[in-house]
Amino acid sequence: MSDRGIERVVTTAPPSPGFIGEGHTAVAVVEPNDFARSDPFILLMDDRIDLEPGRQAGGAHPHGGFETVTFVVEGELRDRDEGILKTGDVVWMTAGSGVIHNENVVPLGKSRILQLWLTLTRSARWSAPRFEHIARDAVPVRQEPGVEARVYSGSSGAVRALTHNYVPVTLVDIRLQPGAQFDQELPDSYNGFLYVLDGAVSVGADRTRLTAGQVGWLAEPESETSSLGTVRITGGDDGARVVLSAGEGQQVPIVQHGPFVGESRADIVRLSELYMKGKMPRISELARTSSTGAANEMAEAASGNRN
Repeated sequence: MSDRGIERVVTTAPPSPGFIGEGHTAVAVVEPNDFARSDPFILLMDDRIDLEPGRQAGGAHPHGGFETVTFVVEGELRDRDEGILKTGDVVWMTAGSGVIHNENVVPLGKSRILQLWLTLTRSARWSAPRFEHIARDAVPVRQEPGVEARVYSGSSGAVRALTHNYVPVTLVDIRLQPGAQFDQELPDSYNGFLYVLDGAVSVGADRTRLTAGQVGWLAEPESETSSLGTVRITGGDDGARVVLSAGEGQQVPIVQHGPFVGESRADIVRLSELYMKGKMPRISELARTSSTGAANEMAEAASGNRN
């Protein structure tokens, strides 16, 4: 089994003012300008929010052509449609053919949120929109001496998540005591990275050191004969918390403009027109009814007109 060490280390910039305004700062962890290297991950933002009580965090906005994975690292938020999102909760949303999102979100005190944008397979690019609320207490946990790993997608050891995926993705939130060691097996075909939230870790046979705020991208597999590799992560002197994100690259170039992702400029234009004409369903519609007939109709209309 090959060693999946670290190929490149990125040190993120200090938090900068976010789109919400005063009380919101953000760190760009993965940026969308080098998708060929980050595939299947489009971007990852680390948002820190500290608003006055009752102030809404943004307003309604569209998405289309990809998935968002919203992970509440700290704090709580109240969403009119998605309910209360607590520390450790994840909302996995397929924007697909287009959806209007976050119509009414209010942070309940100070919070920190990771939002990952994930490409879709070519066959699922225009799927009907959907979302899945993954509560922290329902997430399977892999526990070993000095290690607690919550598996939000994919598998780790004998633990497997039930999250619905189009692109195969492993997403694990790992807490390590000082010196504790954690081995994560991954298919050699997976691209991925580690993002250190707290403390420090060493990774791989060469023990590359990553500290809080750094991103370590996994190296290519060493062996051409193995189908699986191991990422070995060891906690530093003060322990660590690190998020592992890895997935199957799609090798399908994308075009991204604002909240839309497609495979051509025509896709972006089409999504923009659907939104401007009010033909995208709202998350509130999906939340209020178990029937997705309306969303499926929109998906069929979008996919039928995408050329």
